[in-house]
Amino acid sequence: MIYVIALLCVVGIAAGQILFKLSAISLQRTGTFFDVKTILILGSAFALYGLTTIAWVWVLQKIELGKAYPLMALAFVLVPIGSHFILGERFQMQYVFGVILIAFGIMLAVKS
Repeated sequence: MIYVIALLCVVGIAAGQILFKLSAISLQRTGTFFDVKTILILGSAFALYGLTTIAWVWVLQKIELGKAYPLMALAFVLVPIGSHFILGERFQMQYVFGVILIAFGIMLAVKS
């Protein structure tokens, strides 16, 4: 169960990054932080980051940092995937290969 919550933290961090990018896009479009859409997106990102940080501290009470922290590297895999599907970003094959290597490295570290 603790690993499920740890993975939810990672997904929350990755989603927060996507929300930060969406708020940056909104800010660029409107030119002000005071636009309602920009405030809502940015506030959502901050709230998600806050909740996942609290959950992450709880996770660290239950398992060793050395076991939990490699899971956080999954954000390096999830953010590019999310940015491709949500933001339409494109990546070179070399980048995709790097993300695959990160995923294998995470699996290796977690199983050790």
